Amino acid sequence: MVRFQNVGMRYGLGPEVLRDLTFDLPAGSFHFLTGPSGAGKSTLLKLLYLAHRPSRGLITMFDQNVAAVPRNRLPGLRRRIGVVFQEFRLLDHLSALDNVALPLRIAGANRKQAEDHVRELLAWVGLSDRMNAKPPTLSGGEKQRVAIARAVIARPSLLLADEPTGNVDPAMGRRLMHLFVELNKIGTTLVIATHDEAMISEFRRPVLRLADGELSVEGA
Repeated sequence: MVRFQNVGMRYGLGPEVLRDLTFDLPAGSFHFLTGPSGAGKSTLLKLLYLAHRPSRGLITMFDQNVAAVPRNRLPGLRRRIGVVFQEFRLLDHLSALDNVALPLRIAGANRKQAEDHVRELLAWVGLSDRMNAKPPTLSGGEKQRVAIARAVIARPSLLLADEPTGNVDPAMGRRLMHLFVELNKIGTTLVIATHDEAMISEFRRPVLRLADGELSVEGA
């Protein structure tokens, strides 16, 4: 599904942040992404959700060369990608329910269909009593769960999550990881960025490990 071939990335005239990245994310695979702060994880995620194009090399996604996709077709590709951002990026004027329903509404689902799916998922992540709350009134952990629910609600082809368990307690963190595992079982390709080596050991998936802009693949 996703292939990086000798990919390099730099900002402006600065040094390369990522160098010669070559790896595959087969359809239906599940990888962790890890490495020290400053290793380039955020830049790699931005390449994966098409926020940036590479400075050099080839990225193939959904059988298309990303560099050759016209800008007016990028939104269609991005709709196949779910993203959990560290800063959540929720819409403050919408309730938790409406934030999570947004991908379904954009995809054309009617309001009742969308709300039924959203209520079930928000209940599963422990937010039954916060569905009508707006983001400014939610705790960090609650915002994290809303952001994860929004990212998975439309069953994306590719799900990228940046430290998705960083703002919740260990029990909820494991519950959310099991949600990702179930999503993966129905075909979604996952990349979970995390510093949590204990979680990586517990769930035993291949690891993309970045260090100084270079990547190694462990356990593939």
